[in-house]
Amino acid sequence: MTFGRLVVAWLPVAALFCLAPPIGYQWNQPAEQQQPLPLHPNGWECGWRFAEAGVLTLFASLWFDSLGAGGWWLLFALVGLLVAFPRRLVMWQHVDVLRRRHVLTHAIADVARYVVAGGLLAWLLS
Repeated sequence: MTFGRLVVAWLPVAALFCLAPPIGYQWNQPAEQQQPLPLHPNGWECGWRFAEAGVLTLFASLWFDSLGAGGWWLLFALVGLLVAFPRRLVMWQHVDVLRRRHVLTHAIADVARYVVAGGLLAWLLS
């Protein structure tokens, strides 16, 4: 895989991760009270999200170039679960029952973000 092709695949995923950040950052508010897109994204956070997109692009490149394209949705759903749930499980212990539903909603939205990113990468790298 050429470097140019990796950059072309990385750019839409980096944009997705910067525009659709991990939704659980303000986990103490209900999902319906949060803004879906940040009005002023923090440059530091966008930088880390670009790095996260780069790692995911390299991971996808390894998957699609060596093991094939089958089952990509399951692979990215599992990676999303690994990313989204450990932090939220710690939060789960320290919130009241009403907020637990919101924590779970945010975690599921983060997993969906990874599956969408995997779909973009499957389309661009396969």
